[in-house]
Amino acid sequence: MKKQLLAALTLAALAGTLAGTAFAQNVAIVNGKALSKERLEALAQQYTRAGRPVTQDMQGQLREELIAREVFAQAAVARGLDATDDYKNQLEWTKQSLLIRELFTDFQNKNPVTDAEVKAEYDKFAAANAGKEYRARHILVEKEAQAKDIIARLKKGAKFEDLAKKLSKDPGSGANGGDLDWANPNGYVKEFSDALVALGKGKITEAPVKSQFGFHVIRLDDIRDIQLPKLEEVKPQIAQQLQQQRIGKFQQELRDKAKVE
Repeated sequence: MKKQLLAALTLAALAGTLAGTAFAQNVAIVNGKALSKERLEALAQQYTRAGRPVTQDMQGQLREELIAREVFAQAAVARGLDATDDYKNQLEWTKQSLLIRELFTDFQNKNPVTDAEVKAEYDKFAAANAGKEYRARHILVEKEAQAKDIIARLKKGAKFEDLAKKLSKDPGSGANGGDLDWANPNGYVKEFSDALVALGKGKITEAPVKSQFGFHVIRLDDIRDIQLPKLEEVKPQIAQQLQQQRIGKFQQELRDKAKVE
């Protein structure tokens, strides 16, 4: 009798130990289904991927979310919603989207953009954009006669900024006294650019400059070397651009190799 009682107590203790071990490996058991620590870690990774790093004090919140998701999913299955065509179609679409995302993530990880590549791209950009930039003002009017009258008034001492505010039909610069800020002359239409570059600093065009927008009276205020951003300031943008180009090429290669009938 004592042996039987001892055996029963031993089995009970062993069962309790096993149950405790199972619970230690899980964060909860919902309607008999165990939610493992791995699932909690996977949920935390989803948060991190979405740009929301998980802190230690969020563990309780994550556990509650994991439990709630399981409760709701079980309720959906109980109603047979996992057997509907709509659910199956969405599931396949989601699986495919996840696979595609993993494909490109894997490609990026195995083909990172190097600092040397970023530097080479920056040097190309710097070489293509080197030169001078000009700070100018202009007054834009519809008719040549109006522009000639403005030039005459300026020669008599009228203030350029005041005439620009009053007469220019360019709403952007007119309100600022005709100020166009610093710019590469190549950014303007050819007629305007040619007239601007030909001016001396502080000078005003002697004759109206005709373009597709109307007639311009231009004053050149200053000239300086183009101010390019430093490499470190644009490094993330250049790296992203190069990575996008690389992924685009990878996508096209896969598409070209695919047999489509």
